[in-house]
Amino acid sequence: MQGIFADRILTVPNVLSVLRLLGVPLFLWLLLVERADGWAFALLVASGVTDFLDGKLARLLDQSSRLGALLDPFVDRLFLVTTLAAFVIRGLIPWWVAVILVGRDVVLTVTLSVYKRRALPPPEVIYLGKAATFALMSALPWLLAGQMDWAGDGFGRAFGGALLVWGTAVYVWTGMLYTGRAVAVARAIPAVSHRTA
Repeated sequence: MQGIFADRILTVPNVLSVLRLLGVPLFLWLLLVERADGWAFALLVASGVTDFLDGKLARLLDQSSRLGALLDPFVDRLFLVTTLAAFVIRGLIPWWVAVILVGRDVVLTVTLSVYKRRALPPPEVIYLGKAATFALMSALPWLLAGQMDWAGDGFGRAFGGALLVWGTAVYVWTGMLYTGRAVAVARAIPAVSHRTA
C-alpha cells in the first residue's frame, strides 16, 4: 500500500502540515503585532499537536508521501526559527540561545552533503535529539504562558526556562554527535565520482 500513496498530495498529514505552515504568519501577527499572548499560546500548542499527529497519521493511514517527507521537516524548522526570532524580539529568550539553536541546524544541513556526495542515505535519527526537540518545542509555550496574567505565570517561566536550558544543551550535544558521524564518514568513505561517459 505504501507505494500507492507515494506521489499523493492531498493526504491528511499533508493538510495538517499546510495548516501549520499557514499558522506561521498568523502566530507572528498575534505575538508581535497584537500582543495577544493567549491566542499565540493556543496556536503554538496546536502546532505542536498537529506536528505530532501528522507523523502518526501518515503511518496509521498509510499516507506517507514524498511531499510529506519534504514538507513536514520544512514546516517544523520554519516554525521553530520564526518562533525563536519572535521570542528574541519580544525579549522572551536571549538572542544567543536562538543563534545556537539555528546554528546547529545550519551546520547539520551542511553535513548532509557528505552523505549525498557518497550516495549514502542521511544518518539514522538520534532519538535523544528528538527528545531535545520536544523539550524545546514544549519550553516555548511554557515561556509564553509565563508572560500571561494567570496564577501559573511564575511556574510557566521557571518550567519553560528549565526545559529551554535542558533542551538547548542536549540539542547541541546531539548536533555534535551528528557532526562527528559525518566527519567519520568523510574520512572512511571516498566521494562517488559523477563522471559521465
